Amino acid sequence: MATKAGKSQKKGASTASVFQSLQASGFAVVVLVLIVAGVVVLSPTLSILAEQQQEIATLEAALAESQQEVLTLEEQRERWRDPAFVETQARERLLFVYPGDITYLVIDDVGADPDEQEFDVSKDIVNSSTDWREALLASYLVAATTSSVEPGGSVVPELVEPTP
Repeated sequence: MATKAGKSQKKGASTASVFQSLQASGFAVVVLVLIVAGVVVLSPTLSILAEQQQEIATLEAALAESQQEVLTLEEQRERWRDPAFVETQARERLLFVYPGDITYLVIDDVGADPDEQEFDVSKDIVNSSTDWREALLASYLVAATTSSVEPGGSVVPELVEPTP
């Protein structure tokens, strides 16, 4: 009889566990439905929030750029308050001169040669085959020791090529 009672308890326990699992499943379904409803309700608000965050980031970047431009303009204003800078700019840009100054304006009327080839500049270090000190000394000695006298008594230097 003990076995029949044990079997009936097991049947009642299994029925109760099935009923509890159904309740747990129902609870899970209700929670899942509430989560889905919350996502559906909050998604437009969250998308608006994301757009606003992106707009704030864009505006902050524009603000930083504007502040940098303001700093640059303030530095430029401080430079223009310096009389020496104003004088230099007037001389360079407007070609102003003081009374009595002689200025020369060189105009490149030849222009660039269209047939001239552009050469690539080497980034390697090139060692010279001559010593610049010896070439300078040789040039000085040639200039100091060569001269010729014209019939009028003035000294005319000869053109002598220094040897490297």
